[in-house]
Amino acid sequence: MATFELYRRSAIGMCLTETLDEMVSSSTLSPELAIQVLVQFDKGHLHTYRFCDNVWTFILQDALFKNEDTQENVGRVKIVACDSKLLSQ
Repeated sequence: MATFELYRRSAIGMCLTETLDEMVSSSTLSPELAIQVLVQFDKGHLHTYRFCDNVWTFILQDALFKNEDTQENVGRVKIVACDSKLLSQ
């Protein structure tokens, strides 16, 4: 089994894949960009992640954010995410 398969089969990998599929289906994200996100997920270093009360918290170390024009190295990034369906209840 390839290393990326281990990450993608983890709970966080499955949730990421499901979310990307939803975003592609709703035309929020192009399929090409979704694939790029998965490739970066395979390479990235996730320091810590938690799932509590339907809220994901991710802490990344040495993250590299890029777009067509620039790129920025960030030593530590905290991302907090929740299911948008829960917000409308």
